[in-house]
Amino acid sequence: MPDDTSPLWHEGWYRFAHACASPNFGPRPAGALVDLVVLHSISLPPGEYGTPHVAELFTNRLNWNAHPYFKSIEGLQVSAHFFITRLGDLWQFVSCDDRAWHAGVSSYRGRSNCNDDSIGIELEGLEGDTFAAAQYKTLQSLIPALGAHYPIRHLAGHEHIAPGRKEDPGPGFRWNLLRDSLELPASFYPKATGLEHE
Repeated sequence: MPDDTSPLWHEGWYRFAHACASPNFGPRPAGALVDLVVLHSISLPPGEYGTPHVAELFTNRLNWNAHPYFKSIEGLQVSAHFFITRLGDLWQFVSCDDRAWHAGVSSYRGRSNCNDDSIGIELEGLEGDTFAAAQYKTLQSLIPALGAHYPIRHLAGHEHIAPGRKEDPGPGFRWNLLRDSLELPASFYPKATGLEHE
């Protein structure tokens, strides 16, 4: 288990995130190696930003009748560890020591069930669309903080761990910008981004 003596972390909760606990989580399998960060995109309704609906979804408080789109996801119980708004605000819904429900059916670096050993970060956005500078700035501080506390060795999009089923965050996400700011080895990034050739 991670060392909880760090001033940045307490039982898997990050000091600089707004905490909003979700009931949608479970324990990680014994011996899980939390070495993967998965990036997603979400907005509710799709393409509408600045609403409270993502937080409501992750905490099972979404009014399914509030928008026609919500009926298509009625009853869905999901969560991510983190959510980054367009303004760069960071919210945390699940302790990183626990298993959030963000990946679904998935496989990466030779392992299936990526929920078991990954940390999920949702970016407020729409797959294929671009993301805000403030969101990259928050990622640039969050990912090193995760790497200092957990044995992170891989960064991937939902599209890379569930190809053909998911497409987020999509081509609008600038992996090269993240790469240049984090200065992590090319082996951390999914081959589909092409970064290993740059």
